[in-house]
Amino acid sequence: MKYFTSLLCILILSACSSETAVDKHKEKTGKELFQKNCVICHGSDGKLGFNGAKDLSKSVLTQEERIIQITNGKNLMSPFKGILTEKEIRAVAKFTESLKTSN
Repeated sequence: MKYFTSLLCILILSACSSETAVDKHKEKTGKELFQKNCVICHGSDGKLGFNGAKDLSKSVLTQEERIIQITNGKNLMSPFKGILTEKEIRAVAKFTESLKTSN
């Protein structure tokens, strides 16, 4: 019985570990990453402007400029290099394009 209980615990832990590993490797979308890392200052629509954050709905930055700024930060904006992968930074930069409003 002791052997069976130990084996059962190992199987349950293995199943839980693999689900966790899959979740960790699930790629997040640019929108999900933006909501997790950027909304606090930029707001969900990009217009909040907290702590000096720029209004992303009026941004004229190119995609490459956005990537550089997200990677290295600027003024009070923290750099996300080392926090997000290059692929994730590109996804966030691409998502911010969708926040632009036409004038």
